[in-house]
Amino acid sequence: MGFTLRIGSRPSQLAVAQTTAFKHQLEAKLSGLKSEIVTVKTSGDRLTAPSLANLGGKGLFIKELEEALSAGRIDIAVHSMKDLPAVLPSEFRLAAVPRRENPHDALISRDGGGLATLARGARLGTASPRRKFEALRLRSDLTVVPLRGNVDTRLRKLAGGELDAIILAMAGLRRMGKSGISGIVELDQRDFVPAAGQGALAIEALAGAMVANSPELESAVVGMTERAALAEISAERAFLATIGASCVSPVGVKASLDGNALSLSALLFSVDGSRTLSETIAETLESDGGAALVGVELGRLMLARGAAELLGNG
Repeated sequence: MGFTLRIGSRPSQLAVAQTTAFKHQLEAKLSGLKSEIVTVKTSGDRLTAPSLANLGGKGLFIKELEEALSAGRIDIAVHSMKDLPAVLPSEFRLAAVPRRENPHDALISRDGGGLATLARGARLGTASPRRKFEALRLRSDLTVVPLRGNVDTRLRKLAGGELDAIILAMAGLRRMGKSGISGIVELDQRDFVPAAGQGALAIEALAGAMVANSPELESAVVGMTERAALAEISAERAFLATIGASCVSPVGVKASLDGNALSLSALLFSVDGSRTLSETIAETLESDGGAALVGVELGRLMLARGAAELLGNG
């Protein structure tokens, strides 16, 4: 091929690791492809506030990458799916959804036990309102400490004694090659319902434009999509869009596809964490496009039960 595909990524270790893995998989799929990673520092990378909820949320991690797409400085962008808003601007599209990594949350503690073994009043680090409220629902005595930074930074704070435990995504630990470190306990998704899209990657491109103006490359990128991953994230994102949740709303939603059987579970909290709503539905998909309809169905069911009021949208 006479061109080099420019793949946009945030500069963090985790972002570059997952983008590098995608790059290698795409090059293996399309013989002769040349590609390079172009790192783009986002607003979220520059901000150091403990929480992004009042600063524009996780959308801060994609804004500059989308600007680079619009300006033609990159051809595609690789995001963590959970950082993507439930509805993309019309200028962009979700070009591919590769195989999903482990979507669960993980507790890492200095004593190596689970949530139940933490001492009373133990300091638990997380910047996620969802994870905070899910933990406090089980252990109201815990002291939750806002925690941001890359995976290594968070692990150092744990090892240094600033915290007794932290919660991270299993997917990030796996992609960083740290899933084997001591003290990791995978959390039951019935209690810790993951964020929408957790563990999945989003390959974003301009709407209507072929990747690098190459039909062959366009086909290869789109072909990186895995059916189960696409169905699951379609249901989860449709649910978020239906209830009007943002990337930082205290909402967990997880779809699971088994053949054509799709189950979808959601757990959402009021903005102060004092009230909850949970629901699960299961449907048989008549077509792959039906996954989003399941998300809409669950969203409408939970809106009827007061979801908008809990999220502060009512």
